[in-house]
Order: sequence, then C-alpha cells, then structure tokens
Amino acid sequence: MPERYAKGADLSDLNDDSECREQVAMIFLDELERYFQQRTQQDAFSGVVLITRGNSPVFAGSYGYASRSWKVPNTLTTRFDTASVTKLFTAVATLQLIDRGGLTFDTTVVDFLELKNTTISRAVNVFHLLTHTSGIADDAEEESGEDYADIWKTRANYTVTETADFLPQFAYKPPNFPPGQECRYCNCGYVLLGLLIEKASGLSYRDYVRQQIFAPAGMLHSDFFRMDVVNDEVAEGCDPLRDEHGAMVAWKKNTYSFPPIGSPEGGAHVTASDLDRFLRKVKAGILLSPQSTAAFFTPQVHYGHTHEGWDRMYGYGIEFAVDGAGKVLLAQKGGINAGVSAVIRHYPDQDLNVVLLANIQQGAWEPLRTIHRLLKAGEGT
Repeated sequence: MPERYAKGADLSDLNDDSECREQVAMIFLDELERYFQQRTQQDAFSGVVLITRGNSPVFAGSYGYASRSWKVPNTLTTRFDTASVTKLFTAVATLQLIDRGGLTFDTTVVDFLELKNTTISRAVNVFHLLTHTSGIADDAEEESGEDYADIWKTRANYTVTETADFLPQFAYKPPNFPPGQECRYCNCGYVLLGLLIEKASGLSYRDYVRQQIFAPAGMLHSDFFRMDVVNDEVAEGCDPLRDEHGAMVAWKKNTYSFPPIGSPEGGAHVTASDLDRFLRKVKAGILLSPQSTAAFFTPQVHYGHTHEGWDRMYGYGIEFAVDGAGKVLLAQKGGINAGVSAVIRHYPDQDLNVVLLANIQQGAWEPLRTIHRLLKAGEGT
C-alpha cells in the first residue's frame, strides 16, 4: 500500500473559531488525498508530496512506483532526482564562497576560469550567472523549444560526468544578448558557477555540496547518485508512452536522456523532508551570513508575469511571484527532465512549504496548481 500520513493543521489564520479551522483543514486534507489517488490511478503522478508549516507537517503522501519494472512503491524516504532544483544548492554554495571572500558578485568568469578562447563575454560575472542575465548560450535553448535529450543523440551521455565536461556543449556558441541586458533562463550559467565553486574551494562540486550544504543542513539522505550504480531507495525515472487517443501503451526509462550523475545545473537526489529541511535551514541563517540569507530571499531581476498577473522575478537561483506593491507572494524552484519533475514552493506569509518530487516528467505541475488552488480556497473560507 502507498505510504502516507496527514495531520490537521491551522492552514491559515482564518478567524478565532478553532472548530472552523479544523473543519477547513480536514476538508483540505481529504480532498488532497482523493486527488493524488486519482492522479496515481491515471498514471499521471508517481512520487511524493510534503506540505509543512514551520516545523510541523501538514500533509505527506507517497504514490506510485519507485521501480515500475519491479512494482516497488515510492515511500516518504525515497530519494528523487531533483533536476534543476539542484540550482538552489549551487546558488547557496556560491553565496557561501562570497561570504568567505573566495568570490564576489563582480568576479568575472572568463578571467577567473581562464576561458579566454570561448564566446563567453569577458563582462559576464557571478551576479549575471546567478540571476540568468549573463546572455551566454545554453547547450539546449529550451526557451526556444529545443529538447535537452536531443544533445545525447550525438554525444554519449556517459562521457559527461565532471563539471568541465559540459563546456564544449555551450562555450563556443554565440551568446543570446550582452550581459545584464535581458533575463533568460540558462542551465549552463550554473555549470559555470560550478566551475567557479570548484576553483575557489579546491573541491569537486559534488564534494563541496556534500560537505558544506547537505551535512550542515542535516540532509542525511541526500547525495548525487549515478544512474548506472545500484543505490538503495532511489526512484527510477520513466514516462508513459501514449497512443493517438491518449491511452498509455508502455513506459520509457530516462537512462539515455541526460548525464549519469548530477551536476551544478541539475540532478542531485533528495528526499522530500531533506528538501524542506534545506530551505528552512537557509531561511534560519544556518548556511549563510545574515546579509546573504536576506539576499537569497530577495527578488533581483524582472523576468515576466505569472498567469495571475503577478510579476515574475529571479533571485539567486530562486524564482519569485511579486504583487503590484512589491510584496513577495511565493518563492519557488522547479525542475524538469525526462522521467523527472520536482518543485519546492514557499509561501512566506504562512511559513508554508510545498514539496513535490516525481519520477515522471509531467508529475509535479498540475498537482502544484491544485494545491495552490486549495490553499487559496482555504484562505477565503
């Protein structure tokens, strides 16, 4: 049976009627459980969901299979690939090294890394990379509709295991715009941040994150796991193949869709509770100086607009929804890849975290919208 638990919680400061609050909480939990059961039966969700308020769990559940081949169920302790959510770890690592004097926001990438024979502008600096304003080319221009998995049709994915291995995929492509003039999401900007972390710290990127982020944050179950090595409690990614009528006819594994081990731009493995713990430790000032902690939770550059009409802004690895008065309504980071979808969202007014980790590509997004809708409905009750 799928593993789950749910506890009533004061989801919003509705009024002083504790009985009303309890009723709203139970309706929310029951509806959410029914929703995830239905999504799982439709092969539309496989993974875990965790909602916390402060240090208290509100809802947690595991659904579907960690190994579809062997019908091994997901549990609350299953480790999931996080795809681009890994960029949060890279951003915090960069801010740590700024705190310690190893880097600055103005450190220029080309000079620091001696990348003078590339097409990367000499003006690109750490701030540009953190905020997706560098203008450098990406290895797959996903905002233009390119598919990251297509890279591995001409290059063996198993040859890309170290941070520097990514350089040939983007460092010689023409840039999209001069540094600082626009904002365009760029995976490879975080590859460059990984190289900066390695040179400034003297450690490999993965060792730095293990020692300076996972360990002090108490993320005891998180790591970077190779796809070609057997690891306990690690979900296998796969996606449903459907016919022209939308009926599921088979499942395809993501073995050849990206490199076999995580990098600064994606691929760390975490449990839902570890990811929740990470963001709360950052907010508590455990991983960064007070100045950098405040900066991490501050929007930096405008990116666009949300469907609700809010301003969409980037900070240092994290994205914000901001209202017309400049108030942060939510902060989040998502990630997507073949056989992977993940997101952590923080609602600052309620001190509420929502974590969704899925081992299918389209697993997290509709549930995130549903949870948001249910939370907003609860507030209005």
